[in-house]
Amino acid sequence: MSTVGNSTNIFWHECAVGNIDRQKLLNQKGCVVWITGLSGSGKSTLACSLGRELHSRGKLSYVLDGDNLRHGLNKNLGFSAEDRTENIRRVGEVGKLFADAGLICIASLISPYRKDRDACRAMLPVGNFIEAKIHDYLLYVFMNMPLEVCEERDVKGLYKLARAGKIKGFTGIDDPYEPPLNCEIELTLADGICPSPIDMAGQVASYLGEKGFLHYD
Repeated sequence: MSTVGNSTNIFWHECAVGNIDRQKLLNQKGCVVWITGLSGSGKSTLACSLGRELHSRGKLSYVLDGDNLRHGLNKNLGFSAEDRTENIRRVGEVGKLFADAGLICIASLISPYRKDRDACRAMLPVGNFIEAKIHDYLLYVFMNMPLEVCEERDVKGLYKLARAGKIKGFTGIDDPYEPPLNCEIELTLADGICPSPIDMAGQVASYLGEKGFLHYD
């Protein structure tokens, strides 16, 4: 019997079919690929391209897109620091469930605060999945695109609104973005040119393959 947060007198119920069984069935290992970066850096585009690349390789993945999640799971949250923390916490917990299910979860969110990203990494400790009860693993992909590039793109017109003072607390303008200190993959401009989504997705997929996530031994 446990007390977790505000929940008391609760019990963890184990099922006969576990994480290893699901991974064997899918012939892959569950993990969370967390794509972070400024608005307009290409996170959602990379997430969808990576999902397509994994699908072409016969691997099951699911994209958790920050804007899409605010249409449902997180629609009661705003953009205050407290709400952003809760937004990331919820996505981290959902990502953990997907990883336990054996899927490759691709989370695409600005996730501007380092402490919130670190909290998600703490949910999904790196470990040897054979020894661990479940195989939880989170890797960060940092879309390290300059602010001026993101602002020039401004596909959603949000930077223009933020510069005009019509949006407050906009990341990169009047609210900070704290770059990762320990990301597994950093994607940036090459000679001033952004790599294509297909090339970036291939780089991330190759990393997953090298680390053994695209098959089950």
